[in-house]
Amino acid sequence: MNKDLTKGNPQKVLWAFCLPMFGSIIFQQLYNIADSLVAGKFIGENALAAVGNSYNITLIFIAFAFGCNMGCSVIVSQLFGAKDYVRMKTSVYTTLIASAVLCAGLMLAGFLSCDVLLRLMRTQEEIMADSALYLDIYILGLPFLFFYNIATGIFSALGDSKTPFFFLAFSSTANIAVDLLFVISFQMGVAGVAWATFLCQGVSCICSVLLILKRLSNIELPSGTEKPAVFSWDLLCKILTIAIPSVLQQSFISVGNILVQGCINGFGVSVAAGYSAAIKLNNLVITSFTTIGNGMSNFSAQNIGARTYPRVREGFRAGLKLVWTLCIPLCLLYLCFGRYLLLLFMDQSSVKALQTGQQFLRIVSPFYFLIAAKLISDGVLRGAGAMKQFMAATFTDLILRVALAFALSAGLHSETGIWLSWPIGWCLGTALSLLFYKKGYWS
Repeated sequence: MNKDLTKGNPQKVLWAFCLPMFGSIIFQQLYNIADSLVAGKFIGENALAAVGNSYNITLIFIAFAFGCNMGCSVIVSQLFGAKDYVRMKTSVYTTLIASAVLCAGLMLAGFLSCDVLLRLMRTQEEIMADSALYLDIYILGLPFLFFYNIATGIFSALGDSKTPFFFLAFSSTANIAVDLLFVISFQMGVAGVAWATFLCQGVSCICSVLLILKRLSNIELPSGTEKPAVFSWDLLCKILTIAIPSVLQQSFISVGNILVQGCINGFGVSVAAGYSAAIKLNNLVITSFTTIGNGMSNFSAQNIGARTYPRVREGFRAGLKLVWTLCIPLCLLYLCFGRYLLLLFMDQSSVKALQTGQQFLRIVSPFYFLIAAKLISDGVLRGAGAMKQFMAATFTDLILRVALAFALSAGLHSETGIWLSWPIGWCLGTALSLLFYKKGYWS
């Protein structure tokens, strides 16, 4: 059901809107976690390293899908808040057409360049074939990734965060079952976990797109208005104003991760496997907070469209309270029980990999409170279209982290230096993002 986020108690409205989004991203992350878990437990350490190695390249494609999601979501939110339903529908159709063209280009580029990227990451020969195979299958499923992300962005823009949750809860649970079926029963190896993701994400995509088209058709237009245009260059430019910085943000993060992965691969397969497991757990948290930040963008965009600016500040405080409430149990879980969570991905015999994963989680998890605050303030900036400030805070964090990963690992002659770069980059990025929010660029 569509929901107007410009009315009601801001904290209650935001929490009711964001909590299903938090649940959705937990299930979304189960796709990748399930792949790594099944690969590590039922195929071997090399398979775990291969899936984790490939994941850094898949993040580039996810960056473009995320940009399409955010570009459409923010503009649709603003138009929905302003009750401009004709242009709102046109913006959806425009995004679908433009995204189809972009997706086709990315598929072609992916098939031509993934082997080169794997070499640039200094991928070990023993995992090269499995990494390439996983990526080839993943690229085939890019249309599902793109259109599913667009559909969830539109649901969120309309104030509906529950429908994507139900889709993801079903499909991610099915993904685990299909993973196990393909790997254990059919002995398909790494290809099995890739095809399982392909099939389950495909079902989610088709169902969500059909439902969003039906939902849009049910929104009545004022009498006497013209039929919504199928495509608008003007709206495409507005969407790109939000989408391009979002794509650049996520792409630069992905490129940074590839560079860091190359540094990590230099320390051996065991370190790469331990990092692969730990980064999945870390990304589960960061992506969850990012999703709540996206919810903050929708909340801010609707209220800015309706010109109810005081609600944006109230929403920011409510969002901060929400993410910090979630930080407490997650931080304690990783600090106290990180080893047991890592054992979901590997066996006790993987001593070095376990030590690596534990060390990463212990260094990074106490700083979740900082990055959570950044992602909420980023959400307000993005919802208002203050993309220069949003990008400045993000790129400062990323560039610092990548540079420090190489400098500290070389200086300490240990992978520990790489892990230390995370909290240092987060500290500066958070300071900038909060400063931009306080200066009121969003208004």
